[in-house]
Amino acid sequence: MTASMTRPDPAAPASAWRTGLLITAGLVAVQALALHLEGHPAICTCGTIKLWQGAVQSSENSQHISDWYSFSHVIHGFLFYGLLKLAAPRLSIGTRLALAVGIEGLWEIVENSEFVINRYREGTISLQYYGDSILNSVCDTLFMMLGFVMAARLPIWVVVTLAILFEIGVGYAIRDNLTLNIIMLLHPFDSIRQWQSGI
Repeated sequence: MTASMTRPDPAAPASAWRTGLLITAGLVAVQALALHLEGHPAICTCGTIKLWQGAVQSSENSQHISDWYSFSHVIHGFLFYGLLKLAAPRLSIGTRLALAVGIEGLWEIVENSEFVINRYREGTISLQYYGDSILNSVCDTLFMMLGFVMAARLPIWVVVTLAILFEIGVGYAIRDNLTLNIIMLLHPFDSIRQWQSGI
């Protein structure tokens, strides 16, 4: 196994990271503005800001800084890093980070559209889901960025191990994870929905 496989992207020049971070700051601002225009609240309508919200079946889920789904966004970062490394290896690390943030931000905007919110409510157990607060959505993007940077700095085997542990751990804790979320969004299965409901 070569060094490049164990450490996919050795320390890149600081300027490459700085450029990407400046662009990403603008993209995150656009994301926040788009969600504001969609009518999403800046913070939880409960009026408080929590560092962690652990209750999934709650109107406060996806309203605070972090929750069980934050782990899925870290995995997004792992995936975006790997895919962009393969698809655009000549781009600087900062440019790839900006592309990842653009993709994540676009998904956050689409995910919080009325169509997708209703899809979640109809096809999954997320009956109390009415969309993310702007704070939670922006933090989701920041968690994706964390995953991207981790993937750039850590050996591949560590990143893969973390992704598997996150999926298994979150799946065990709340009967949901990134994999199940995708399955139930694309093609809901009654058997999975009943299991998630504890039936």
